[in-house]
Parts: sequence; C-alpha cells; structure tokens
Amino acid sequence: MLRLLSLMQARRDWSGAELAQRLGVTDRTVRRDVERLRELGYPVTGTTGTAGGYRLASGRDLPPLLLDDDEAVAVAVGLRTAAGVAGVAESSTRALAKLHRVLPARLRHRVAAVGDAIAVMAVDGPAADPATLGLLAAACRDHEVVAFTHRGAERRVEPRALVTAGRRWYLLAHDPSRGDWRTFRVDRLGSPRATGRRFTPRPLPGDPAEHVARSLTTAPYRHTATARVRAPADVVRARLPFALPGRVEPVDGDTCLLRLGADTVGPIAADLAHVEADYTLEDASPGLLDALAGVAARLTGGRPAPPAAPGSR
Repeated sequence: MLRLLSLMQARRDWSGAELAQRLGVTDRTVRRDVERLRELGYPVTGTTGTAGGYRLASGRDLPPLLLDDDEAVAVAVGLRTAAGVAGVAESSTRALAKLHRVLPARLRHRVAAVGDAIAVMAVDGPAADPATLGLLAAACRDHEVVAFTHRGAERRVEPRALVTAGRRWYLLAHDPSRGDWRTFRVDRLGSPRATGRRFTPRPLPGDPAEHVARSLTTAPYRHTATARVRAPADVVRARLPFALPGRVEPVDGDTCLLRLGADTVGPIAADLAHVEADYTLEDASPGLLDALAGVAARLTGGRPAPPAAPGSR
C-alpha cells in the first residue's frame, strides 16, 4: 500500500492496469488498497470506463509526502544548492528548514551532514521569479495558454517545458502566431499570466533541453564567428564557463571548432580568453574584429590605433 501511495504521488493520473503492473499485483488488490488509502484520509479519486483510473487529489488534510532515504537526501541537496541562486534562495532555505523538522532522526543526521558539507557560492544576476516558474510549470502540465509581453510585444503561446541552463531559465513553447517553436528567457517575460484557455499539445520538437541548446547556439546574434582552436574539444569544453551542446565541435584529436555568438562583444571576448589556446577566427560577422580589437586595447590600457591613411597597407 505504501508503494502504491508513492507511485500516486509521483504522477498525476494512473490507470488501474498500470498500477497493477508496476506493483506486480492484481487489479482487485489495487482496488482494495485504494479503498484502504481512502479510509486513512488520502483523497484518491477514481473514474470508470476505458479511460478511467485513479488520481491522488490535493487537499489541506493530505498526510505527509512519502520519501525514501535517498529521495529525502536528494531533495535536501537540491534545496541546499538552490540556496545560492538569486530569486529562489530565501524560498529554498525555508523549504529546507521545514524538511529538516519532519525527517526521522536517522535521516536528519544525513541531511545535516549534507548541509554542513556543501558550500554554496551566491551568484548575482537576473533570476526567474519562483511564482513565475510555478505559473509556467502549471501551464505546461495543464496545457494552458499563457500570455506575456516580450521585447515590447504581447505574446500568447502554448507552453510545453521549462529548461534550466546555468543560472537562467528558458520556456519552450509553440507560438501559433509564428507557426513555430520559440525559446523565451523567463526573467525577460513581462506580466506572465494564465489565460484559462486550453490547447491540444503538439508533438515536441525532440528533447526540450537539446532543442533549447540548439536555439541558443544558432540564434541570430549581432556578432557571430567560428574559432578554429588548436586544442582538443573536450579540453575546450572544460575551460568554457558555459558550454552549450553543439558549441564545440571536434575536427580531429588536436583541433576543434568553437561557435561564437552574442549581441555584445564582451561574451565572445571572454570565451576566446577562456580557451587558453591558439585559434583562428573564421566567418566573423562585420565589425566583430574591430570590436575585439577595442576590447584588447581597453584590457591592456592602450588606445586603438588611428585609422590608416588612404592608400596605406
């Protein structure tokens, strides 16, 4: 019965046949244990028919969440790590304190050891509001259209997944007005709100994390270039502070291609400095080399060379 409860807490809807198969019991046993859960005060709802099944409803009298030992420690690690993330630090600290109070003694010591051993470096920067993440996550789950302003325009999209990369959160959604999938940085959404209008979900364009990584790598940035780096691909990936999938492509055992793109020159200059290897820039967008020369001059305390006289080389 405890395994049944754990399954029902892990997913929203279950058919009786699915539960019986996962638990290795008969449908009759599932029905009997569901009744026992109801007698204990768990609000389990059920429907009949071919599409029928069971759902563990939410409610203020719902008994405590069931976690096994490893799950409890994993939750504590996640909350402890999130305590260094701007925007959710305070919420994470409160949640960790509540978790600690309800744990049995054997787990309380393990979780306390986790908290004592992990040191979190707080990083400043734009962060997604926890309330916004909750709203978008619920809309993804319930297939509900969300509205917000983005770059000064009103948008209504069909949200499907939230993807985290580094300190940033991204929303993968289908935009009916564009007839295509779009990626939005959550901290740049203005006045996000649920519309109450449901949609029929379309097939996802592959794995959400991989799709967002591709969209960030191939976005139409102001400055773009490809650096042919004389170092192995795995070495360059390890040196970059933020290496999205697809940015570093091996050429051979000693050379790789690093795809660069940003709306300002700073991130490109930083990436080139991090590779710590010789490189050649290829396919640089207009103005990028001059912008990089300006960065180099500022870093060395010098001044850009004056323009050459007409006809000089």
